[in-house]
Amino acid sequence: MIAACALLTATGSVAQRPGSNPIIRDTFTADPAPLVVGDRLYLYVGHDEAQRDEMFNMKEWLVYSTTDLKHWTDHGAIMRVADFRWAKADAWASQVIEKNGKFWFYAAVEHDKTHPGKAIAVAVADTPTGPFHDAKGAALITNEMTPKGTHSWEDIDPTVLTDDDGTTWIAWGNRQCYIAKLKPNMVEIDGPITEITPPHFEEGPWLHKRGKLYYLTYASLDRSKHRDEKVSYSTAPSLNGPWTYRGELTGSGKYSFTIHPGIVEYKKNWYLFLHNATLAIGDLNGSIGRRAVTVERLHYRPDGTMKPVVQTTAGVSTQR
Repeated sequence: MIAACALLTATGSVAQRPGSNPIIRDTFTADPAPLVVGDRLYLYVGHDEAQRDEMFNMKEWLVYSTTDLKHWTDHGAIMRVADFRWAKADAWASQVIEKNGKFWFYAAVEHDKTHPGKAIAVAVADTPTGPFHDAKGAALITNEMTPKGTHSWEDIDPTVLTDDDGTTWIAWGNRQCYIAKLKPNMVEIDGPITEITPPHFEEGPWLHKRGKLYYLTYASLDRSKHRDEKVSYSTAPSLNGPWTYRGELTGSGKYSFTIHPGIVEYKKNWYLFLHNATLAIGDLNGSIGRRAVTVERLHYRPDGTMKPVVQTTAGVSTQR
C-alpha cells in the first residue's frame, strides 16, 4: 500500500499529508488515465525511468488504485513495450476503458521499421489490473494512416470514450488531433479518420461527457508566447462536433514543459489528473524525463463550462 505520507525531499522540505501532490511519491509517473470500476478508482500511468539528462526513458505502464484518493495501492506493471512484439520503444500515454466485460488498453509506442513512426497499440484483459495481452498482434493506428500530418510522432496519446449508443470512439494526436469510431471488436477503425484540431492543440487529448456536453481536453501550447504546455478544452453537442473552443482550464505543470489531463467522476465529485516535475527521489529531481502525477478537484458552471483549476500542493488532502 502506498500512501502520500510525509517524505523528505532533496530540498529538505516535508511533504504534506495523504492526498497532497504528487500523489505517488516513490516512483516517477506521467500521463495519468483514471478509470472507475465499482467503488474503486484505477489510475494508469507511464513509468519515467530517465536518468540525469536522459529524456523520456519509458518502458512500461503501471496501475494504482484507491477508494479515497489519498491512499493508493500499487498493482505493479500491467504491460511493457516488449509485450507488443512489433513495437520497439516508448511506453507513452495510455487509457483503459471497460466494455463487454473486458478491459481495453490503448497506448502510444514507437513502431519498428516495418511502419516507422509512432503508433497506437491495443491490449485486453479480464480485470482492470491485468494481465493484459496484445489484442491485435499489430498496431491499431500507424503513421501511414494519417498522411496529412507534419511529423512522425503525431499518432500518440489515445483517448477512448463509449457514447450513449454503445459506439466507442478514439481520439489522438500531436499537433494534429484526430478522431474515429472503433468497430465493436475494439481492435479496428470503423470508417474515416477525421481531423478535429482545436486551437493551440499540442497533444494529450482526453474525451469525456457530462450531461449533454462532450469535452475534448488537451495539452495546449501557443508557440508564439509560451514554451511550456498548458491545458485547454473544447465542447460539442456530439462527438461529430462542431467543437467550440472554451479556453484554458489550467496552467503549466511546475518544472515540466509537458502536461497531460485525465478527467473522471468519482463518488459524485469530478477530478482532474495531471503531472508536473516537482518530485525528488534520492538524488533524482523532477525533470523533462521524470514527472509525477497530481490530482485536483474539478468544478463546472451551470452552462457546463469548466471552472479554471489552480494546481496546488495540497491537492485533495483536505477533502473529506
